[in-house]
Amino acid sequence: MEITKELVERIARLSRLALSEEEKERMSAQLEDILGKMACLDDLQLEEDEMCCGGPVNVLRPDEVRPGTERAVLLDCAPQTDGEYILVPGSMGRGEQE
Repeated sequence: MEITKELVERIARLSRLALSEEEKERMSAQLEDILGKMACLDDLQLEEDEMCCGGPVNVLRPDEVRPGTERAVLLDCAPQTDGEYILVPGSMGRGEQE
């Protein structure tokens, strides 16, 4: 695909970028280079079931039930609490703390 000056100007306008003539030329060359490199991906011959690692691999650790941090410890670390919950600033002006 050829990247024309008009296409670069349209992309710049949609992106709300003010580009100089030099920047438009440089952007055009860079975009053509990027699209050229992406086009080579079309030439790859891959099988749908082909996996790069030889098959599915679970990279996640198994789930384990572990005890959590005690509520009292968490409340002691919080900057502001009401004794039972951690207090945070209200959002959008509602529920503000006094």
